[in-house]
Amino acid sequence: MGNPLGKTLKVTLVKSLIGTKRGHRACVRGLGLQRLNHTVEVADTPATRGMINKVSYLVRCEG
Repeated sequence: MGNPLGKTLKVTLVKSLIGTKRGHRACVRGLGLQRLNHTVEVADTPATRGMINKVSYLVRCEG
């Protein structure tokens, strides 16, 4: 599995986690985001795409 072509996505947390569902907070943490305006690069896999789609209202994605 993994990421054979080395493609990555830049994901930035742009909205606060206060008042969000527990599962959505877990997705944000799973993506490696820790605070507002924090940006991380994650592998472009179906699993990370699903996490980003679930919390799309909290994050900005560039890819």
